[in-house]
Amino acid sequence: MARFRNVDLMRQADAFPYPGETETPYSTTVDTTRLVTLLHRNPDGTDQTIGLLLPQVVEALVQVPEEIRGPINYDTPARTLRAFEQPTEPERSAAVAAVMQRWREQKTFAILSGWRDELWPVYATSDPKAPEVLYSIERAAAGLLGVMRYGVHMTGYVRPEGGADDNDNSNLKIWVPRRAVDKSTYPSMLDNTVAGGLMTGEDPFECMVREADEEATLPEALMREKCQLTGTVSYIYITDERAGGEKGLIYPETQWVYDIELPADVVPSPKDGEVAEFYLWTVAEVQEALARGEFKPNCALILIDFFVRKGILTKENETHYDEIVRRLHREVPFPGPHQTA
Repeated sequence: MARFRNVDLMRQADAFPYPGETETPYSTTVDTTRLVTLLHRNPDGTDQTIGLLLPQVVEALVQVPEEIRGPINYDTPARTLRAFEQPTEPERSAAVAAVMQRWREQKTFAILSGWRDELWPVYATSDPKAPEVLYSIERAAAGLLGVMRYGVHMTGYVRPEGGADDNDNSNLKIWVPRRAVDKSTYPSMLDNTVAGGLMTGEDPFECMVREADEEATLPEALMREKCQLTGTVSYIYITDERAGGEKGLIYPETQWVYDIELPADVVPSPKDGEVAEFYLWTVAEVQEALARGEFKPNCALILIDFFVRKGILTKENETHYDEIVRRLHREVPFPGPHQTA
């Protein structure tokens, strides 16, 4: 059985080549030189990148009647596409929805079989006070356009009785859920204590509170008292067959990362069917499951971030420490609140 180092797990989660690279060990599922850049034209006439599409997605979009999708501008030699540029956000969102619904009905892309009826935002600006939503897109369809995806992840942990030294984290225990066997994405893999996608207009912390109730039956009062934001992570993932659809889709992602120290008598329990069961594992047990590749890729990344922040993973015990930290906080040159989070 293959065993994975921490840096291997990071390269799987942050698999898109960096500037100057043509591929990485974990980006062989797609020829990134053939990707089409999705552009949005700013009011000042400049173009900005908002997504990265596979050629087959562009080909399918070209085949959609213009009265459904609206006009597009596909520069084949430059491999750039401008689309969904209707005058207002509701009109743009309606055009995107119409295209995705058509593809869903015609079974054009397998990923749309995981339709969630959740709308995710695509941003035109990075204003931290009022980021402009360009349009909203069905969650299952976001990967087809290769646009930014946002979510929240939380690590719930317990300190052993008598562990009064807050600087000694070697004896922590971590609540680890196993995803349900019938999940459309990464079924039966291990996950973070609580995680979820950020819908249009949703505040990250409120999303965290909602997901904690839905996935782990954690009380709202407890979350508001003890759940702490620790920062964000950003990376660019490339999907494989475990993602429940087409391989090679580009997922630029930012996650708001939270920790919660749970009392020993609080036991997370499944509620909405997305989690099969929870385990309370030592750090060593979590690290062993990571090495076996049992965690969903971006959940492995979140746990590695947790180990870095808690001083469990350091320059002294991890040869690839600097690369790991760099990949936790990748610069993603798309507009959105991740630029100022």
